[in-house]
Amino acid sequence: MNSNDSSHQVEESKDIKETTQALQDASIDEPTSKKAQKKLEKEREKQKRKEEVAARLAAEKAARESTANDFASDNYGKKPLNQSQERTYQNRKAIDSISAKMAGEPVWVRARVQTSRLAGSKNCFFVLRQSTLTIQGVVSIDEDKVSKHFLKFAGSIPPESIVLVHAQVVKTEEAIKSCTVQDSELKIYKLFTLSESKDRLPFTIEDASRSERFFADKEDTVNPQSTEDEPSPDSSLEKEKKFSRVNLDTRLNNRIVDLRTITNQAIFRIQSGVAQFFREFLLARDFVEIHTPKIIGTASEGGANVFKLNYFKTSAYLAQSPQLYKQMCVCGGFERVFEIAPVFRAEDSNTHRHMTEFMGMDLEMAFEEHYHEVLDLLDELFVHLFTNIKNKLAKQIETVKEQYPFEDFLFLPKTPRLTFPEAVALLRENGIQQGDYDDLSTETERVLGRLVREKYKTDFFMLDKFPLAVRPFYTMPNPGDMNYSNSYDFFMRGEEIMSGAQRIHDPDLLLERANLLGIDILFVLYLVYLFYVFNS
Repeated sequence: MNSNDSSHQVEESKDIKETTQALQDASIDEPTSKKAQKKLEKEREKQKRKEEVAARLAAEKAARESTANDFASDNYGKKPLNQSQERTYQNRKAIDSISAKMAGEPVWVRARVQTSRLAGSKNCFFVLRQSTLTIQGVVSIDEDKVSKHFLKFAGSIPPESIVLVHAQVVKTEEAIKSCTVQDSELKIYKLFTLSESKDRLPFTIEDASRSERFFADKEDTVNPQSTEDEPSPDSSLEKEKKFSRVNLDTRLNNRIVDLRTITNQAIFRIQSGVAQFFREFLLARDFVEIHTPKIIGTASEGGANVFKLNYFKTSAYLAQSPQLYKQMCVCGGFERVFEIAPVFRAEDSNTHRHMTEFMGMDLEMAFEEHYHEVLDLLDELFVHLFTNIKNKLAKQIETVKEQYPFEDFLFLPKTPRLTFPEAVALLRENGIQQGDYDDLSTETERVLGRLVREKYKTDFFMLDKFPLAVRPFYTMPNPGDMNYSNSYDFFMRGEEIMSGAQRIHDPDLLLERANLLGIDILFVLYLVYLFYVFNS
């Protein structure tokens, strides 16, 4: 602020005081008019704002003068806005590359501040995060590199700000269990903010990362002997005050912040890995990846579970399945095709087994002489997926397990393949009533999954030769017993995850099956027409 500005403020302040005094003098003789009162309030508000600005400018000036005398002023602060002015290669390290073996080495690390905590007047502790990886950082008063102003700056950095630190790797005496890097920490000597979080976060990353087991343990600790007759509202209130539970709607309304939790980061990496393993397995076996239409002219599978939408001057539908297109490609000479793409089902059911949109991993293949060739390939595919998830995504699996506890998934190098009659026999041996040709209910499937786990030590199995009566009319009958069919389901922990079958490829047999079950003959003729077109 220069001298002209100061003198100008003094004159304005003098004018305000004179106006105020005049209004006060006038009030002695007669009541102040509403207009005059309004003007007075306006002037007072104006003066208040000017005083606040002057105080802020004075504080900033004092801070600048204080920093000017700070020996560590070059070691901390806010970096200029990154407009791609330059490229500086400072040998920055990823957190997962840091370990106790690097003790004593200087490193540059760019990361987010998950938490910062001042500990007394000499230390500030950080948890720095890169995706799913975290490491502890420490700023301590040092006569050469870290001043009190440096420490104060460190403690003022808001959570989720992006920082650049220069530090020395230090081996820790005890494991730091709250971080993924547990055998070492960073002793920070330079600290710069690259992008500072401005607004208060809707929730903390710590709160969003806590598991249900954590809250259950806290409830037991806070009120170990509570009963319905003797509630303890004070203890419960104290618990909720200290440990906040982040609700699903809050997470979804602030999805960007929620995605930063290491659990969500791990989930997305597992999804990516599964798609990668699926794709690499099939490409290595001469499959061709295809991309089928998702906006189509008619419902792909019929029924009511289809989304209808306006398409210019007509109607269109979201694809319920890529089935028809896969079959077209196989009949068109591709032999083996697959797709990873969204599938849409207008299923108005509130269960985890009914989703309006999901990513389908579909494949279609021709076989030489027996449909079990397909089951053999699918067996190899799933074992490949499970093995790679277990070996290559172990850290991500453990991260998810920490927040959402679950038992390890069991599978075998060769997947058990039960026939439907064998499954019925296993159920009956354990007191479950099941008809020879009746379909399995959801609860019966769960029981069967539990029995298979106990007997075969696996959570994954195939069920072959379903009763013909519970399968679509175009499913090929089993030549050995016409009560059954050449169809199968795959199960994980007692829940069906996929199904398939050999399709009837003979027009006469297809018509015979349709007539037997009273299927619309026009629909069947359409399928026959497609068959002749594809095989001409």
